[in-house]
Amino acid sequence: MTNQPANRYDASRAVHLAVIASAAVLHAMGLTPWPPITSLGAEGRTVSPLEAAARLDQLLADGPSPAPRVDDATFLRRVHLDLVGQPPTPGEIASFALDRDASKRSRITEKLLADARFGRNWAHYWRDVILARRSEERALLVAPSLTDHLSHRFNANRPWDTIAREFITATGKVTENGETAIIMAQQGKPEETAAEISRIFLGVQIQCAQCHDHPTDRWKRQQFHELAAFFPRVALRPDREAMGRSFLVISDDAPRRFVRKDNDSRRRGTLEHTMPDLQDPQAPGTRVQPVFFLSGEKLDYGTSDIQRRAQLAKWATAAENPWFATAFVNRIWSELLGEGFYEPVDDVGPDRHASSPATLEYLTQAFIASGYDVKGLFQMIMATEAYQRESRPRGAPDAPVFMANTPQRLRADQLFDTLTAALGISIPEPMVATGGPRAIRRSPRYQFTEVFGFDPSDPRDEVVGSIPQALVMMNSPVLDLATSARRADGLGKLLREIPDNEDLVLELYLRCFAREPSQEELRTCLRYIKRVGRRDEAFEDLLWSLLNSAEFVHRM
Repeated sequence: MTNQPANRYDASRAVHLAVIASAAVLHAMGLTPWPPITSLGAEGRTVSPLEAAARLDQLLADGPSPAPRVDDATFLRRVHLDLVGQPPTPGEIASFALDRDASKRSRITEKLLADARFGRNWAHYWRDVILARRSEERALLVAPSLTDHLSHRFNANRPWDTIAREFITATGKVTENGETAIIMAQQGKPEETAAEISRIFLGVQIQCAQCHDHPTDRWKRQQFHELAAFFPRVALRPDREAMGRSFLVISDDAPRRFVRKDNDSRRRGTLEHTMPDLQDPQAPGTRVQPVFFLSGEKLDYGTSDIQRRAQLAKWATAAENPWFATAFVNRIWSELLGEGFYEPVDDVGPDRHASSPATLEYLTQAFIASGYDVKGLFQMIMATEAYQRESRPRGAPDAPVFMANTPQRLRADQLFDTLTAALGISIPEPMVATGGPRAIRRSPRYQFTEVFGFDPSDPRDEVVGSIPQALVMMNSPVLDLATSARRADGLGKLLREIPDNEDLVLELYLRCFAREPSQEELRTCLRYIKRVGRRDEAFEDLLWSLLNSAEFVHRM
């Protein structure tokens, strides 16, 4: 098979050089307030996030009637929710409004990227990507260590290729080594693990070729099982020495006389992968050599587990394979603008067609040239006019893309953290070291996620509200207590500290929406408070109505 991704990469060089030339014009104009972080090509030129953003906007300039730039208050809430998963405080809103510096939007982006909550927020996102399609509930054991692992990696700005290699080559105790999450989520099974590695890191859904040649892509059944042949020696065993319940991901290269037919638990590896005989499932099947489907590069039979997975990680994350960078760029762009170049975000590849391909090509090559700089990618995208435009509903399939941002429902963790931040309450996380999945399921955060959670890989226009979600927002014991005027914290504290009704209405709007109420909203609230007569009861109703509004549960 022709190595399509490599050809695509080579063909992009002419576009790539033109991009550098246009960026040089902006550089000469002095439009580089940030330190250069994105190196493009071997020419030695560096491109700042602002230069890259300007080029991205040029590439998107063909559409008619783009939405206007969003106001400062909306931008501040948007960038907070996108980067740290929580809204700004009233003090931060006031400070941003009074700041007259033209570069304040870029500065707040840099500040939030340096905030420890950035790593936590995006760790939650990737936790959901990895565990949403888990094969069984015991995979929840890895959730806390996975979140911690990714939080540290993102806050330290480890390159994305380094992070991906850690997941592909992982071993160790799942409750301590979060990089074992993909293998744990798929019970160590070679076929499922290979499919998820391809989907998550390459954006290619090769799992559709497991039983037959792919119906809509070029991938053959043989290629799927050649990818699975990188993982047969992975084993997943109970950790007998753990104080609580845990599992170990290990390399199992030991020879054996036979393998049990019921090896579904994968407590033992197999020396080589076999492709089942579809006509006779009881037959031994055909032994398959490890071959990377995107390039045709292969390993010999007998290669150890560590060598197999390390080599696969090297081939998959190489700069010559731009699908690795494209998959990540497409996901982050989709999360920040509400719509991806490819949709669904995990279904890209040479047989798919991207919207605005020149924009995607530029951003992908910039990401590769930067050394897979995660925070640098966020800076580039968030500095664009495309990101900073007002939100509009999704247009028709044939409408120009990215002429506006798109409203998005908050992910479950974002909504949970936004609720607790707006209400001024804290809910401690449970100790799960010895309680296993049952302890995790008892936590308020997990129970909230059960109702409001969704697979981040699903098309965002398919993520809609539900009756159970409405019932939780209306009747949740946690929410009911938090909106009580009798509490020592939350609303009760605000009622005591802010005696003026107009000031308290303003405070609640700032906490819930990160903006002041309009004059009509303010008059409506004050009329209601006067009509109810009891201040505490009226503000309980008012806060409840704000929390149950569409504006509160969406990032605009």
